[in-house]
Amino acid sequence: MAASTRKESATLRSRFRGHSKSGAAFTALVLETFRLNARLLAAGDQLTKSIGITSARWQVMAALRKASAPVTVATLARNIGLQRQSVQRTVDLLVAEGLAEFIDNPNHLRAKLALLTSKGRATLKRSHPLQVEWSNRVAKGITADRIETCSELLRELRRRLGDRSTVS
Repeated sequence: MAASTRKESATLRSRFRGHSKSGAAFTALVLETFRLNARLLAAGDQLTKSIGITSARWQVMAALRKASAPVTVATLARNIGLQRQSVQRTVDLLVAEGLAEFIDNPNHLRAKLALLTSKGRATLKRSHPLQVEWSNRVAKGITADRIETCSELLRELRRRLGDRSTVS
């Protein structure tokens, strides 16, 4: 083990007393993930500002587009790993702005199905080149293998925490 790696391990264990080496590393990862999430939301808000949506709306709209058919808000929330009430508020705002709509659900009287409108699809389409340019810029200089390894680790941790999502 390299001297710098031993020093980092000792620092983690002293910072997170009582944790195993892996537990300390996981705790550090969780804290870094919180900071990253805040930066991602701010970056998303900045990125989509010119097309009139927020990160939250962008996330819900992308999940609606990805769904193979209109979905209930509860299913949509499970798919993106958020609370139903939060997603309900966002979908209600999208409906009010004409970006999404509710249609009757033949399988349930009260749980309507949500889908994007043509205006919503057009808005989401306008976000695509912005996201591509941003992703390429942020990922520049980091190998795809390294990013994929990180993604695999995050998926494994999400599963261990009881992922409610119906998509991987």
